[in-house]
Amino acid sequence: MNIVCFEDTFVARLNPATLARPAYAVTCASLRLVDWLRLLKGSLSGDVRPYLQLVQSLDFQLSSPPENVLAAKDDLLLVNARLVPRVGLLQTLEKLAQSTVSAAIFDAEDRSVLAAKITCADQERIAAERGPATDLAKSANLDFWTNLASELPHSSLTLSAFHWPHEIVAWHMKELNRSIEFRLSQTNFREIHPNVFAGEGVSIGDYASINTQDGPILLEDNVRVGPFCYLAGPVYAGHSTRVIEHSALKDGVSLGHTVKIGGEVEASVIEPYTNKQHHGFLGHSYLGSWINLGAGTCNSDLKNTYGKINVEYGEHRVATGMQFFGCVMGDYSKSAINTGIFTGKVIGVCSMMYGFVTANVPSFVNYARLFGQTSTLPADVMINTQQRMFARRKVEQRECDRQLIKDMFDLTVDERELAEQIGL
Repeated sequence: MNIVCFEDTFVARLNPATLARPAYAVTCASLRLVDWLRLLKGSLSGDVRPYLQLVQSLDFQLSSPPENVLAAKDDLLLVNARLVPRVGLLQTLEKLAQSTVSAAIFDAEDRSVLAAKITCADQERIAAERGPATDLAKSANLDFWTNLASELPHSSLTLSAFHWPHEIVAWHMKELNRSIEFRLSQTNFREIHPNVFAGEGVSIGDYASINTQDGPILLEDNVRVGPFCYLAGPVYAGHSTRVIEHSALKDGVSLGHTVKIGGEVEASVIEPYTNKQHHGFLGHSYLGSWINLGAGTCNSDLKNTYGKINVEYGEHRVATGMQFFGCVMGDYSKSAINTGIFTGKVIGVCSMMYGFVTANVPSFVNYARLFGQTSTLPADVMINTQQRMFARRKVEQRECDRQLIKDMFDLTVDERELAEQIGL
């Protein structure tokens, strides 16, 4: 089986969550799509945006699909990188892969192809039908087959996909319990307290208060929980994460590996290497990697009217249908002490925030709107910042990491221009 995970034209709607990573690497409820795909039988490759191809190769050990997919002489399974990585996804993809006929699963909302099986026989038939004049052997690239997939018969199977960043939080809240239960079924963790499971080297400080009435708590290897902490499941903490003393994690929290977390965190997803070390509230939010929230930083996740929250993504105003939603923050962004982030805000990558964040923050800006000071943050400044952050975590800064910052700066020019037009 030739398995190709592809990013479609809608992937940009997931920015800033997908600016610094392939869409298949977004964490939701502690899981990522790429980890499910590795469990499928076949040869896996990834079709990502050009500036992420080297990152994909180095960080995920995935190659780009062959220029001529037909040359593989095998069945083809196409998987959309926006799929929600929920429990049950693998079984659905396996059923599609085992189908003896070509078929596709379509998104109920935008009709995009979420997954498709094209048999080897159908590939050869199509090549024969198109005839030698089309030279299909040279032109049968991935775009050809993804376009063809939109014409395939509909499969009775169903899948779900992300359309906007706030949906990462919505799906996280629905799926975290199931995700943790799945993890527990796959590995033998120690049960160190009723419904609290731990890997090797886990420590919990004195006077911890633990509540697992609404879900389990899973602490991976070398997680350290300080004294006087409150943990209310479901909670997942990746390896080498540190929970600072007097912290409160509740109502569904997923922490990536090597995270430092403190204060009050509720119903949120935090990617690896992010720091929220001090007092402050974070609720119903998604944070990328290498973020640092200064002491006292808080966000609002509920309107004063208790109404449903609308979010502005560029020129799109989207009704979330959610009463609770905090913010989405892209990789490498920072907040100063006592920063206040208003409800439903979108913060780009590589930005610095001061004071009150009352509007969306584009990527690569110093945002101090309260003081009348908003300016572009040069890529070189963020490259130097990245180097210092990496050194603190003993991570080598590679040329591809520096280039990623430069590429993201160029790709987000429109964000800054739009913000300037509306008077950010």
